Amino acid sequence: MKFVHQNLLRSAGILTMMLACSGTAFASNYPNQPIRLLLGYTPGGAADATARSIAPKLSEVLGQPVVIEYKAGAGGGIAAEAAARATPDGYTLHLIDSGAMVILPNIRKINFDPLTSFTPIGMAADSGLVLVAHPSLPAKTLPELIALLKEKPGQYSYATSGVGGGGHVAGEQLKIATGTSMQHVAYRGGGPAMADLIGGQISLGVSTLAPAIPQIRAGTIRALGVTSLKRSSSIPDVPTIAEQGVEGFEALNWFAIVGPKGLPDDVVKKVNSALKTTLASKEVQHALQEQGLDAIGGSPEQLMQQIRTDLDKWKTVVQTAGIKAE
Repeated sequence: MKFVHQNLLRSAGILTMMLACSGTAFASNYPNQPIRLLLGYTPGGAADATARSIAPKLSEVLGQPVVIEYKAGAGGGIAAEAAARATPDGYTLHLIDSGAMVILPNIRKINFDPLTSFTPIGMAADSGLVLVAHPSLPAKTLPELIALLKEKPGQYSYATSGVGGGGHVAGEQLKIATGTSMQHVAYRGGGPAMADLIGGQISLGVSTLAPAIPQIRAGTIRALGVTSLKRSSSIPDVPTIAEQGVEGFEALNWFAIVGPKGLPDDVVKKVNSALKTTLASKEVQHALQEQGLDAIGGSPEQLMQQIRTDLDKWKTVVQTAGIKAE
């Protein structure tokens, strides 16, 4: 019996070594098939523009096609849930945005945990938003707008792409920081909001950069400030909100690549390295800048810290402003 027991132990040890070696072989052989990159929005938006800017170069660096797969709905939540449930083998990744990762969880119940359902890989790109006005608005600068809003509290409205989006929470953050009052008008997307702003049906808006930049350059709307701490490389003449007296003001719309929980370390390192190489490409940087985005990069640890920081930040804004899901 003792001899049989020893043989069983020896066999178990050999099996463990074989499994460990197969895991190492899998990681070193990764990737050997196409990779799905899930998006939580329809084609044509900022997430799509980011994915299309980085996917070709990322495919080249990894040596396998990176195929964009759209799973739109629930403010990006459907794609996030699908990514969280995916097999952690590195062949399903998710380009997630700050809206789905750190704003949505503070507004409604979701079926994923931003801190535990994913393996962070790296930041891809970010962008401030831009506070814009119809040219007929008396205020031509942010300080003039703040004075106007204090003089006539609640008489002006600002447009965004929807309740709980980046524009909405940025607008509410600005109201809190400046002690002013504006009415929020939620549209079904940035396109309709921009159309009404251009037409003068509404005086103010908080918009992503891509749809706003052509209108700013054409003079159909006026830019009062960007919400990033540094000026946008796409519209460098527009000052930040922070440099105009609202100290420390920052509201970023960012995109990052994550995988399901339990992604092997070697796969994370390989994808993170490929992402850094991709984002260092001048061609990729130019493509992102055309959409008002800046290449970021960084480590998985830096991405996790960003998630933690922004979850707490937007929780405070959501609760103070009383933002609720539609």
